[in-house]
This record gives sequence, structure tokens and C-alpha cells, in this order.
Amino acid sequence: MFRKPTLLMTDAGHFEVSYVINPWMKPSAWSEDREGHFRAAQAASAALAKALAAAGAEVIRGEGAPGLPDMVFPANAAIVLDRRALVARFRYPERRGEEPLFLKTFERFKAGGFLDTVKQFPEGCFQEGAGDCIWDATRQRFWAGFGQRSVHEAVAVIEEFFDAPATPLELVSSRFYHLDTCFLSLSGGEVVFYPKAFSPEGLAAIRDAVPRENLIEASDDDAAGFCVNAVNIGRQIVMAQPKDGLRAKLSERGYVVTGLDLSPFIMAGGGAYCMTLRLDRAREAAAARSAAS
Repeated sequence: MFRKPTLLMTDAGHFEVSYVINPWMKPSAWSEDREGHFRAAQAASAALAKALAAAGAEVIRGEGAPGLPDMVFPANAAIVLDRRALVARFRYPERRGEEPLFLKTFERFKAGGFLDTVKQFPEGCFQEGAGDCIWDATRQRFWAGFGQRSVHEAVAVIEEFFDAPATPLELVSSRFYHLDTCFLSLSGGEVVFYPKAFSPEGLAAIRDAVPRENLIEASDDDAAGFCVNAVNIGRQIVMAQPKDGLRAKLSERGYVVTGLDLSPFIMAGGGAYCMTLRLDRAREAAAARSAAS
């Protein structure tokens, strides 16, 4: 059983930028200083784990694998809610080798009593985990990104497996290819989002569901710095180094922001949220906390 907020991180020992599947990836830049970037990545991963522990979380470390550098982003591995895990199907061949390894990881969690049910998306139904499916505890629904990596058809699979509503949000920019790069649901009911990443229909869905006073628009610089790609635990937020404007907006609302240098991972198109997967999310617990407040 989970005793506190619990996040999966993957050991960064095999991390590098060696191929291109998003506009942020530049293997030539990584090659200019492989050893320096690798050392910086190890330090950044350790700093993230330390910051999450300071925020009250327990961090479980999973193993990576040679030739699968993006395993360091386990947010894409699965969607987890109520001790149920729905394991991803990756669009690009470069990441498909992660699927059986992550599936084994979740089966081990099940055998250890941490999960009750593990299932994988149907073959050919591309969906890239919590990176494209974010649980909103305030509204008791998923927000499901599609159009870049995940397909719209995955939304129905999510709703059936978790017996929970999922609002589809179309992503229209290759730079913001997963929902977690441009959308952050916070514990107080606020949503941080980058409007330029969404279709008009997606923006309308967000604005229809979230009161205007709870919407926080990220700037171009916030989004490019992967500040929206953050981990929220209670009133704590851990993210890549935030700009002063975003930090101030969040501080005004009572959040404590910890900024980290995650630049080695931003070189691969990922930030703090990408580097973690929350394992203990439970809608019943969220509803009980809301009723008690």
C-alpha cells in the first residue's frame, strides 16, 4: 500500500540524446560534450528526486536499459489511477522497446501489492501514458491529449478502463507533442496551460470546464522552458527553472515553487513531470479531501 505520494523515476544511467522524434532533440548538440551533458543529467535527476522527497513524496527508482534513453521519462509509460495501470503504446519505433520493460515493471508492482490491475492499450492504439492523460482531482476527470503522439480513439479506451470521464484536447504543435508539456492541473483547482498548443476546440473545452479565475496562461518563455511540465504535490510545485512572472502567479495562490536546472532533459524534450509517474492517485481519496475542506 502507498503511504504517501509515490512517484516512479527511471535511473538516468542510459540517458542520452541519440535520435530525433520531437523538435527539441538535437543529437549533434549532445555529441559536442557527451560526458559533460551526461554528468549534468545524473546531477539533475538526483536533484529532482531530492526535491520531490522534500515536497513529501516517496520516489521509487526503476531501471533503464541500453539503447532506450527515453525510459528516463516514465510519465509516458502508463496511466495510473485507483491502483489500476493502463500501459502505453508508443507511436515511434524508437520508444516501442520500452513497452515490454515497463509492462514487467507494472506487473511487479501488482505482484508486490501496489497495483490491482495492469492492462496495455490495444495494439495499434497509440497512447503515451500520463504524458497525454492528466487526472484532474478537482473535476474528477481526465484531460486526454491527442493529435501528435496519442490517437483520439484512445480516449474511449481510457474511459472504459477507469470508468471515468476523459475530455479530449487536440494538440496542434509538434513542439508541444504531449499534453504534459502545455497543461498542468493543480491541487487547488487551477490549471496552467499554454494556449498556442491547443486547437480552438481544445481551448473551448478548457475554458468551459475551468472558471476564468482558475486559469493561468503560460507565456512562450514558460512553455519553452518546460515550466508547465511540473510536478504538483499539495501546495508544492517542482519544475524546471521558472520565469519570475509564473513563479509570482503561483506564489500568490499559495504554492511553493522549487526550480531546478533540468536542461539536459529539456534537450530531449522533457521536464520534471515527464521524469516521473505518480503511482498513488486515487479519486476516492481526492473526493474525501475535497469534502473535508
